[in-house]
Amino acid sequence: MATTKKDIEAVLWRAADTFRGTIDAANYKDYVLSMLFVKYLSDTYEERVEEIKEKYSDPIRQERAIVRLPFMMKEEHTFKWLYNNRFKENLGELINIALRGIEDDNPSQLSGVFRSVDFNSEAMLGRHEQRNPRLRELLEDFAPLNLHPSQITVDEGKVVADTLGDAYEYMIGQFASEAGKKAGNFFTPPEVSELMARLVSPKINERIYDPTCGSASLLIKAAKKADNKVSIFGQEMNGSSWSMARMNMFIHNINDARIAWGDTLASPQHLDSDGNLMQFDVIVANMPFSQDKWAAGFNPGGETSGSKVKEFKMDAALDKYHRFDWGVPPASKGDWAFLLHMIASLKSGGRMAAVVPHGVLFRGASEGRIRQTVIEKNLLDTVIGLPVNLFYGTSIPACIIIFQKNRNRNDVLFIDASGKDGSGNLRYKKDKNQNKLEPQNINDIVNVFLARTEMERFAHVASLDEIRSNEYNLNIPRYVDTFEEENLVDIEEVKINMANLQKELAEVETKMAKYLEELGL
Repeated sequence: MATTKKDIEAVLWRAADTFRGTIDAANYKDYVLSMLFVKYLSDTYEERVEEIKEKYSDPIRQERAIVRLPFMMKEEHTFKWLYNNRFKENLGELINIALRGIEDDNPSQLSGVFRSVDFNSEAMLGRHEQRNPRLRELLEDFAPLNLHPSQITVDEGKVVADTLGDAYEYMIGQFASEAGKKAGNFFTPPEVSELMARLVSPKINERIYDPTCGSASLLIKAAKKADNKVSIFGQEMNGSSWSMARMNMFIHNINDARIAWGDTLASPQHLDSDGNLMQFDVIVANMPFSQDKWAAGFNPGGETSGSKVKEFKMDAALDKYHRFDWGVPPASKGDWAFLLHMIASLKSGGRMAAVVPHGVLFRGASEGRIRQTVIEKNLLDTVIGLPVNLFYGTSIPACIIIFQKNRNRNDVLFIDASGKDGSGNLRYKKDKNQNKLEPQNINDIVNVFLARTEMERFAHVASLDEIRSNEYNLNIPRYVDTFEEENLVDIEEVKINMANLQKELAEVETKMAKYLEELGL
């Protein structure tokens, strides 16, 4: 029986139930998604080997063909071997050995991909008597799932990698909804990814970069706009998210993506042959909101003033890439630090879209000076206000700001997609737990972005002089008027209503007094 996307999702949910209530979703996602990945690798490798054996009868030719497969798996590292040994006392250790073996046998594609998960962790999974049954159940959850490529149902116009990749990303989204505030570390809602990808519109053979790529869902969405015929680069500091990104790319059959691990600000990993920041055609990012202590990686440490350790203060001279020459963002808010890194990494003519909190638009001091410089250098292209409660882990409204180097215009487009349209309809779908952008909502934003036209209560094209007159404050209500006039109050009608209410209250009080008298109270 063929395996559908819903079948994969059902198994993932069942596997999640194995851990739910024991550890939180931000952590158990690593165990569930890692086991899915092992099952996918095992079934895919097994089918490829069988195809080779059917094609060639000569054992030598078989061996040569097997060695040329995109990846390899020894029997003792496969899901089937682990499942057959699920009653062993050292099951957690056996799973760890298999994962490390997969990495060691495929260093160019999978090195370090399981580094953030420990199936033998007492701290995370409990003592031996608790851990083993849970791991055994996890293997049993995945055992019925057939992930042999020939057995996976594929929708029209898609390939096997799409079916499995969509299920993988769907489950990342479900984990994000359960993970609360921690979800922002690894997931961008798919409709926001779709919107950003359309706004920057990647072209074939371009370089795409996400400096805070999380699980890489945003990067993948952008790459698909150019049929994956692009060069993909990303960096992520969180080890768990970095692992998810690597698996996500592999499952989507994107094998040449360069996803680095480390602090993007203090130690950017994507450099050119001269040691300078690599330049990109397209940059997309859902960066950490107002990250505190963003400059900690620049702190050499150990400096003292008398008997006291001298307090570290970030200075532009500490950054050899000169990203903060226009100003050093405040220590407690790293928004502009990431934005300046992206601007410095953008090619001439390149486009960049980043999700930021609204404070980036109007906060003063050093941020205000940086914002003024960026505007005067004609780098800012568009500001888009998004609805509240759109992102996992935070209910605050956010916005997308778009930059472009060497623009052929000197105005800024403001779009307010957070409210209602001219007919009084919300520009988003209001949901109980998480608001969403519907396809039509996305189309409305993209269409006005491309047309760059004025639209009442929705879009305004502001000249640089207008922005200067607002002292470089980019707060969207200064440019897009969404004020709703309240209906005039009829004072006479209010007086009549109040008189009627007083009359009714007097009648009720009279009846109550009568009832109390009858009761002798």
